[in-house]
Amino acid sequence: MPEVRLVGAEGEQIGIVSIQEAMRLAQEADLDLVEVAPTARPPVCKLMDFGKFKYESDQKRREARKNQVQTVIKEMKLRPKIDPHDYETKKGHVVRFLKAGDKVKITIMFRGREQSRPELGIRLLQRLSTDVAELGYVEAQPKQDGRNMTMVMAPHKGASQRRPEPEPAR
Repeated sequence: MPEVRLVGAEGEQIGIVSIQEAMRLAQEADLDLVEVAPTARPPVCKLMDFGKFKYESDQKRREARKNQVQTVIKEMKLRPKIDPHDYETKKGHVVRFLKAGDKVKITIMFRGREQSRPELGIRLLQRLSTDVAELGYVEAQPKQDGRNMTMVMAPHKGASQRRPEPEPAR
């Protein structure tokens, strides 16, 4: 006769009983018999309200999803022969993104003969990473893929918090 280790509705140990006895106890208590550890010897079953259990686990999962932070990747595009003022403007955008807690993907686009001088792109990316080093670190080193060279920077842990959602206007 198959047997199960039975746990009561309040978490108390009832002991090892036959499956028929466990089903009878569940019907008397108007609860469900749920197998919680099928690989144990004997299997462990619990008396519980399964609908209530599923509802509470869904609520916990929904709450956990609400509390997790979505990582946002912003992209900044540059050219190897960028004007100093344009560089400062783009650097300001990168600083703003890092302060807001977002990751930044910096892309350098090469055109024509510029593709034969990838060291210009590497030098520009290194300059940018040293200029904003106090706000973020290089997460993915510069790498060339076709006409573009990319690098990913991420904000330092704990240094910047995600900005709160704006209050709705009243």
